[in-house]
Amino acid sequence: MKPLAWNEIRKNAAEFAREWADESYEKGESQSFWTELFAVYGIQRRKVATFETRAKRLGGGGFIDVFWPGMMIAEQKSRGRSLDAAEEQALEYLSSVSDAEYPRYVVTSDFATIRVKDLEAPAGEEPVTFQLDNFANECERLGFIAGYQKRKFGSREQANASIEAAQLMAGLYEELEKSGYDEHQASIFLVRTLFALFADDAGLWERDLFLEYIQNRTSEDGSDLGAQLSVLYQALNKPKNKRLTKADELIARFPYVNGSVFGEALEIPYFDKAMRKKLIRACYFNWGEISPAIFGSLFQAVKSKEARRELGEHYTTETNILKVVQPLFLDELTERFADKYHDPAALRKLQRDMGEMRFLDPACGCGNFLIVAYREMRALELKILVRLRELGNRAYQSSLILDEGNTVMTKMTSFYGIELEEWPATIARTAMFLVNHQANQDMAMQIGSPPDVLPLVQSSTVVVGNAITTSWADVVPPTRRLFVLGNPPFLGHATRSNEQAKELREVWKRDDIGRLDYVTAWFAKAVTLFTSTDYDGEFAFVSTNSITQGEPVPALFGPIFDSGWRIKFAHRTFAWASEAPGAAAVHCAVTGFDRNPRKPAWLYEYEHPRGEPVRIAAAEGINGYLVDGPKVMVEQRRQVLSPGLPPMVFGNMPRDGGHLLVSPDEYDDVASDLVAAKYLQPFIGARQLLHHEARWCLWLTDLDPADVGRSDVLKTRIDAVRAFREASKAESTRQMAETPQLFGQRSQPDTAYVCVPRHASETRKFFPTAFFGPEVICGDSNFKADDPDGYAFAVISSSAFVAWQKAVGGRIKSDLRFSNTLTWNTFPLPTVSTAQRAAIIEGGTRILEARAIRPNRSLADHYNPLAMAPELLRAHHALDKAVDAVFELTGAARDEARLKALFASYAKMTN
Repeated sequence: MKPLAWNEIRKNAAEFAREWADESYEKGESQSFWTELFAVYGIQRRKVATFETRAKRLGGGGFIDVFWPGMMIAEQKSRGRSLDAAEEQALEYLSSVSDAEYPRYVVTSDFATIRVKDLEAPAGEEPVTFQLDNFANECERLGFIAGYQKRKFGSREQANASIEAAQLMAGLYEELEKSGYDEHQASIFLVRTLFALFADDAGLWERDLFLEYIQNRTSEDGSDLGAQLSVLYQALNKPKNKRLTKADELIARFPYVNGSVFGEALEIPYFDKAMRKKLIRACYFNWGEISPAIFGSLFQAVKSKEARRELGEHYTTETNILKVVQPLFLDELTERFADKYHDPAALRKLQRDMGEMRFLDPACGCGNFLIVAYREMRALELKILVRLRELGNRAYQSSLILDEGNTVMTKMTSFYGIELEEWPATIARTAMFLVNHQANQDMAMQIGSPPDVLPLVQSSTVVVGNAITTSWADVVPPTRRLFVLGNPPFLGHATRSNEQAKELREVWKRDDIGRLDYVTAWFAKAVTLFTSTDYDGEFAFVSTNSITQGEPVPALFGPIFDSGWRIKFAHRTFAWASEAPGAAAVHCAVTGFDRNPRKPAWLYEYEHPRGEPVRIAAAEGINGYLVDGPKVMVEQRRQVLSPGLPPMVFGNMPRDGGHLLVSPDEYDDVASDLVAAKYLQPFIGARQLLHHEARWCLWLTDLDPADVGRSDVLKTRIDAVRAFREASKAESTRQMAETPQLFGQRSQPDTAYVCVPRHASETRKFFPTAFFGPEVICGDSNFKADDPDGYAFAVISSSAFVAWQKAVGGRIKSDLRFSNTLTWNTFPLPTVSTAQRAAIIEGGTRILEARAIRPNRSLADHYNPLAMAPELLRAHHALDKAVDAVFELTGAARDEARLKALFASYAKMTN
């Protein structure tokens, strides 16, 4: 028996209110009151009796009128009595209830008034109170009785419910493992149980029918639980007219589901008391509240012991999924709905267009992108149906939805997926059924009767296979409105396997794949699919942000742009993470593509990776670096592009086994040797540069050979360097053993120089660099450039350079990775006048003077983004003004304006 339609519920509610309008009813009539109230929603008397029996046991010496584990508790008072006292009594009873049975709602009544308190409502939210004579208009307040749930998609409450649900399923899976079930059979059995639990709470059949079956048809020791569930699951795979005529009366009340979930034959599992207890506990949970998208991600992890321990810490939030779904297609559809809100013909056209759309996730996993896309499409279509009804369209005037197939244009059959493994693919198909039912419930709440969803007929198509070697055209039939989306796997060039590298070469049709991430194979496959005249549409993927930085940009975006595509929208670097404490974050980007240059392009900027995006119109278009600017491809250069800038090279490489370097602990021993002491010079490695730490080296380029014999320190250390180099497997290092007194590679200048770290935090406003004299030896963990007048120091200290570095340079996670060939040699600073050069040098000098005010501070301290000294900030702003003027930028320029000018300058300077 499917749930009652809302028009039936409202009719029943009006009759109930009339029958109970008599003012003479007292507390003793409460059993009849609640029995008949539940009947308003189609809940049978025997179910209410079960609740009441449980309620009397719960109260010990007292009495509670209704207790529905996991759902509601109700307390009745005589007319005119305090509902506050009734609510307090109900909450007192709950003090002895287990977490598994704890209800969500407290309902109280005095026969004239009904109050509903949601225990999961935000703090401070008042209970809902209404008069019984208005029950017909307020009956939705108790819609949960019939299985109708008002869900807040993406809410913290729904995420928590989904996490708890997955933890319950993990407990069941552990019992299946103990029973000896193999992995495949355990997976299928668990999916069937999930379906039954959801059906119990979501109105697919009688409320709590599955729970009733377990409690009344299985023994308490659980010895027959596996057999009885197998019998039930077999029955769910048979139409009622084909079941045994003498079948169990309780089984006969279950509807026909269909073989897509219950078709495969399985061995009968052996269970015990613990499994039965866990299953009943799961039945008490309200499965109608879960998010199929989040739950699917978590459900996928229950088979791994390690993942089970961390359930809830790693899942894809719906907020992040919507960063793809909304700008790819949903925003445009929503805008059309708003624009044509008063035009019935245009709204019907919009609905038909939505019905023609097809969706493919070629790395679908447990289907969360497909689920959210389907849910959002159904939600928008429901708004259209409601609006057409308001506008008086005859086809939508009935309070009943006659048939989902005829009324709803967005169908599960329009959604396709490719998944490498069977288990997540099975979850994806099942979760689509669940979200489809939730969408139908939402439709029923606003328009009328929910359509029949059982037996299961429609389904999404999820193919098990390798998305890179599978022809996508074999999965999705030809269509002119295809939207490809998803979150393919990220594997950098250092972590991909040989087989994956081979797949990349084949899909890109090139031998040299360089630093292309494995995720880029999905971009190539999408472009290939749309090359066919049978397909048209758009595509968007989540990817590691590294594909929009450095060397991979020309290799990836060059062929895509050359094929006629443009970036329709892009989310710049953000943290793709769970909302759970301690969850790991991956720094990602989202890029969406179309072939319609007339439409606006949108950039989503983030002030910091975990922040909220700000949408900005890209007037010139979005290039491969996710910048509003010309579609130039910045490639490595061996020579400096900008006139007047010196070449940047690595510092000096010791290759010494540590024997030419002197730590603070070793300094006194070396300095006490008067011969060795004269060769001690300050040494700057990465930590010394950023954190003001002391270190020295023996710089022996002008070593007097006689000094070696006069110094035990020199002799011991030089001998140790020779031994270290001679033992090396590298021929180049062994050759260095011929000059053991010298650094392996030397580039120390005889003039002042700028010293640049290889890496810097992206949170710093400016690139942390230093200016040293030739007596300070620069290590090879830094870059350096001869800079006698400080011009290079000033340029690299400017906001314009940091903007360029962030846009075209590579990264490690989100940290900036400086490159002489990719960011310094390509920096497009035009030829400057003598006056402009002087102004830039003066700006750099002011920065050094500002730092000198606090000489004990390290570079890391000076450039702490939360604690920069005001005078240092002012000095940088003065420098920025001088550098920005070269690009004809005035006032307080923003990085967006700088990047547009920088890319325009690069395009001009490289012709």
